[in-house]
Amino acid sequence: MSTAQSDRRWAALARELEFSQLPELRRQAEGWRTGLTGLSTLLAVLTVVKGQEQLVGLPEGAGRWAMGLAGGAFVVLVAGALLAVRAAHGRPGQDILLGGQALKEWTGEEIKRVRRALRWAAGCCLLGLVLAVSATGVVWTAVEPARHLVRVSTPSAEVCGELVKADGKGVVVRAGEGAERRLRTVPQGQLVSLAPVTAC
Repeated sequence: MSTAQSDRRWAALARELEFSQLPELRRQAEGWRTGLTGLSTLLAVLTVVKGQEQLVGLPEGAGRWAMGLAGGAFVVLVAGALLAVRAAHGRPGQDILLGGQALKEWTGEEIKRVRRALRWAAGCCLLGLVLAVSATGVVWTAVEPARHLVRVSTPSAEVCGELVKADGKGVVVRAGEGAERRLRTVPQGQLVSLAPVTAC
C-alpha cells in the first residue's frame, strides 16, 4: 500500500538514479567484460590444446569449416570483450569536464554510448557462442568412424582394407574405395600374414 512517505522516498530514489545511472552501467559492463574475456580464453585454450587432435580424423573440408567457425567465434568474443572494456572505462584520453551543464550533457551522451556498446557486446557474446557450438557440431557430425585397416598376405597376392571379420575359417576384408569397395574373403589355409596398417 502506497503512503505519502514511501512516495517521497521513491521520488528521492528516482532523482538519485539520474546521478548513479552511469556508474551502474559501468559495473554491468565490467561483468560482461569479465565473462567475454573468460569465454575467449577458454575457446582459445580448447582450440590450441584439443583442436589439432580433433581435426585429425576429419575430412579436409569439414576441418576447414570447423577451424573457420572456431576462429570466427574467437574474433567475435574478443570484439565483444573490447566493446565491454570501452563501455566500462570510456575512451582513453577523454577530457574531464568541470562545468555542470557540460558534465550533464556528456553524461547523457556517455550513457547512450555505454548502452549501445553493451548491446553490441551482448550480441557478440551470443554470436560467438553460436559459432563455437557450430564448430563443435561440425566436428561431431563429420568425424568418420574408426576403421581397422589391415594388410593380408597370401601366397599369390596382398589385400589391404578394413577388417570386417576374422575367425577360424578365414579373414574378411572390405577393400577398395567408393563404388569399387567390396568384400574379399581369404580362407584360413591361404593366410600367410595379417598386419594392422595406418593406411592402404
